[in-house]
Amino acid sequence: MDAKGWARIFFLIAAIYDFVLGILFLFFYAQIFNYFGIDLPQFPEYLQVSAVFVATLGIGYFLIYKNIDRNRDLWKLGILYKIVYIVFVSYYYFITQTANIVFFTFAVIDALFLIPFIGLYKKVYVS
Repeated sequence: MDAKGWARIFFLIAAIYDFVLGILFLFFYAQIFNYFGIDLPQFPEYLQVSAVFVATLGIGYFLIYKNIDRNRDLWKLGILYKIVYIVFVSYYYFITQTANIVFFTFAVIDALFLIPFIGLYKKVYVS
């Protein structure tokens, strides 16, 4: 299978992961927070907006899956999003020590996604 074929499979997985994660946090954040012993936010709408954003990224990754060439810029945006999330959560986890381990775990997962995001991008477009 060529790099585009691998990228399509990868983006389908990323699409499902982010869409499902976003929807779960949108509708079930209270149950998730309670399960992990995290205090519920005072203003849940900020969490829900973030959840919708993550679900929307899942839709964007699905669009990449459907047409890699037409949605090349969405791929770049996905790389940027992963970097921003990893940096911010890592800062709050290590420096201010205010981020919960659950959200740091998501940052680690995003870092694992970031590696093929960049590697496959290079194989598909730069090589």
